[in-house]
Amino acid sequence: MKRKVLIGLGVVVILFIVIQFIPGQYNQSKQTSANNIAQVYSMPQDVQAILKKDCYDCHSNNTNYPFYAHLQPMRLMLDRHVRNGKDELNFDEFGTYSARKKRSKLRAISTSLDEGTMPLPSYLIIHRDAALNPRDTALIKNWIRKVNE
Repeated sequence: MKRKVLIGLGVVVILFIVIQFIPGQYNQSKQTSANNIAQVYSMPQDVQAILKKDCYDCHSNNTNYPFYAHLQPMRLMLDRHVRNGKDELNFDEFGTYSARKKRSKLRAISTSLDEGTMPLPSYLIIHRDAALNPRDTALIKNWIRKVNE
């Protein structure tokens, strides 16, 4: 019995080492996109700072990778979250959206803020500083309201 446990543990350790060689996808652009939302709309600095701090890791072409991003399987999960986030909304590609899609995305942001669905609860477990306070939520919603007028 003891031998089976040791063999099983050895297999787990070997698999953990092997999966470290799976390459990750780096979501880091060297420059600000001409299609960035801040280039499309006039945006107050405080709103832009909130979006960069709390949203851009998953919704832009620039992710700030935490220490655990270099370990698999966390990296695979992180890559999937970023890919899904960018597929839903990419602030660096906002200028490429049609006028209708831009309005729809802004309304969706406002709805997510009302419902408290963003940032994702799983993201907030480790990134507690990304939790939006009522002031930040109000600033973003007021800005969206002005843009959509």
